Amino acid sequence: MTVNEASATTYQKGTSATSASAIAAGETVLVLGTTNGTTITATQGIVQPAGDYGSAASSAAGVVPFQRGAPTTAKQVGQIPANYTERSGTVVSATAANQATEASLAGFPGGDRVVQLSSGEYEVHNIGVNWPHHVFVTQDFKAVGAN
Repeated sequence: MTVNEASATTYQKGTSATSASAIAAGETVLVLGTTNGTTITATQGIVQPAGDYGSAASSAAGVVPFQRGAPTTAKQVGQIPANYTERSGTVVSATAANQATEASLAGFPGGDRVVQLSSGEYEVHNIGVNWPHHVFVTQDFKAVGAN
């Protein structure tokens, strides 16, 4: 994957704005932007919490690390859309995906795909963790639940 910076690209670390030069080598950054093949033109870079999904920060957030061959931990918090079924909805990108991902990051690390459900709400999908594998975000971009 290639990431191209634009003059308007913004950066965030925790709840504070930062600059590209303040991001250290080796830090994990969620890049939001537009894609073209294997290239992302970044609109925003969000520094992720230190460590992997098994880190203390992730444990505090209630993240269950993915372990190949391990049974999935069944857990649900908050509101799950009444008509939600896994693999439903339409993959979205651009502004809506960025806003849904940012809302999801307020409570849970990660997020790699955003789907708009038939109700207009969003599901932010997290590969690499058993829980929260799906974070649910309202039409006005507030994280309300996870499973």
